[in-house]
Amino acid sequence: MSTQNISIQRTSAPKQKPSVDSLGFGRFFTDHMFTAFYSKKNGWHDAKITPYQPLPLDPGASVLHYGQALFEGMKAFAHEDGKCVMFRPEFNWQRMVDGAERLCMQAPPKELFLQGISELIRVDKDWIPREKGSALYIRPTLIGTEAFLGVRPADEYLFFTILSPVGSYYGNDNKPVKIWVEEELVRAAPGGLGATKAAANYAASLKAALDAKKNSYSQVLWLDVNREYVEEVGTMNVFFVFDNEIVTPALGGTILGGGTRNSIVTLLKNQGKNITERKLSLQEIRESAKSGRLKEIFGTGTAAVISPVGELAAKDWKIVVNNGEVGPVASSLYEELTGIQQGLKPDTHGWLYHI
Repeated sequence: MSTQNISIQRTSAPKQKPSVDSLGFGRFFTDHMFTAFYSKKNGWHDAKITPYQPLPLDPGASVLHYGQALFEGMKAFAHEDGKCVMFRPEFNWQRMVDGAERLCMQAPPKELFLQGISELIRVDKDWIPREKGSALYIRPTLIGTEAFLGVRPADEYLFFTILSPVGSYYGNDNKPVKIWVEEELVRAAPGGLGATKAAANYAASLKAALDAKKNSYSQVLWLDVNREYVEEVGTMNVFFVFDNEIVTPALGGTILGGGTRNSIVTLLKNQGKNITERKLSLQEIRESAKSGRLKEIFGTGTAAVISPVGELAAKDWKIVVNNGEVGPVASSLYEELTGIQQGLKPDTHGWLYHI
C-alpha cells in the first residue's frame, strides 16, 4: 500500500498549539490521526488521515475483552535545515511485528507502517517543537476490533497512529530520578509477555508505579520472578556503571528490548567501553555501592531518552548513587544520542529516517 492509497481529510478546526514550557509528556495531541483496517477478506485497506477523533469500536471488540493490544513509542525531530526525521522507525515496526506474532495479531506491512506515519507527520509538521529536549512523540497502536465473545484471535484489526508534542518525560531537566525496587509484585515471568510491548504489561505495572510515586519515587525497578536479578525500570531499560564495566541486564524473554537501549549499547561499543549484557543481581549492586565500585545508574527509553538515577531504595535499604548527581557517562551519552537525533552530530549508523 503506497501513499497514493492514503486519503487525507484535513481538519476544519485546528487546535491552538501549546507553549513548549507547558508540554510535559503525552498531554496534548495534534490535529490529525492515521488509521488503517484489516480483515481476512480485504487485507489491509481504507488507509486514511483524518481529524483527531474517537475511534469506531464495537462493544464486543476483542481488544476490550481479551486484551489484543500492542503499541509502539517513537519520536520525530525537526532539524535546523527544516528537514523532519524519525529515529529508527524500522526497529519499532519489527518489534510490533514480533509482538503481533506473540499475541496472534495481524501486523501492518512495513510500507504501510512507515508511509502512513510519515504522511501523518507531514500533515502535522507544524506541531513538531524545535526547542532542545522536545520532540514529536509518535504512538502507533494495533488493536483487535472484531466483535465476538469466544476466546480466540480476532479476524479484524485497526492500526492507528496519534502524535503528541512532548518535553522532558520526568519534567526535571534531566536531573537524577529516584527509583523504588519492587520486591513483591512481578512484572514478567519466563514464557510470558515481558518482551512484548503489549498494553497488558503496562496495566500490570500500574499498582507498583502508583505506590512508588506516593512515596516520592519516579518509577519502579522490576526484579525477576525469584526477586534476585534486576530486569528493567517501568518505562526504561537500565544500565549500571561500575569501575571497569558497564552492565545492562541481558534480554532473555522477560525484558522489553528498547531501541534506545540498542542504540546506547552500540555507542558504548564504538567508544571502546566495556559494555556487558548479562544477569545482574541485586546483591551485586548493593555490595558494589557499599564498596564504591558502583559509579552511575541510568535508564534508557524513547520517552526519557537517558535518565540518570540518583537513588535506589526498597523497604529496608537505600542507595544514593554518585551523590545524587548526573554522572559523566550518562551525560556524554545523552549529548551524543540527542545530537544525532537533532542533526547536530553525524548519523553514522543510518538511524535517522527522513520524512
